[in-house]
Amino acid sequence: MIYDAKTAETLALLDIANKMCVAARTAPKAHGIDHIHTCVITGDELLAVADEMDRLGREHEIEALFSRDAQNVRDSQILVMFGAIYGQRGLTFCQYCRFESCADCAAKGGVCVYDNIDLGIALGSAAAIAADFHADNRILYTAGKAALSLKLLGEDVQIAFGIPLSAWGKSPYFDKRLPMK
Repeated sequence: MIYDAKTAETLALLDIANKMCVAARTAPKAHGIDHIHTCVITGDELLAVADEMDRLGREHEIEALFSRDAQNVRDSQILVMFGAIYGQRGLTFCQYCRFESCADCAAKGGVCVYDNIDLGIALGSAAAIAADFHADNRILYTAGKAALSLKLLGEDVQIAFGIPLSAWGKSPYFDKRLPMK
């Protein structure tokens, strides 16, 4: 069997994406509590995320940023999503969230800082895997906003980021300039 370059590169990117999900899963988590969710998106679903990014950009009047990133997603073979649900750790003393305790934070609708820290560590671990395998990538909050809107990571996920992957001759993410007005 012979795999042409495009097929081989796409298969390699899918393998890298799966490894990125493992890296996010095994990244350190505060107090051993894992609230991280991941998924790998290709094909029509990837295009749907890009379309949602365009829609959100128009809706929130930040079209240049969102449409630029949506084009980056369209220019990618794979999109890896990372998100977190929010939940407290049960601590009686921490106060990084600015509440007296985890119970107080939960009662007042606060956000535990550790979930966002854990997600950041997971994203760094995943991006490192992509870099180790020389896959072009960028962390996009805009893709995360679209994934949340489309509920791609589930109903409970409240923060998300996406990392598109590509293996072209030129990275579509390198020259990230906003369109001139």
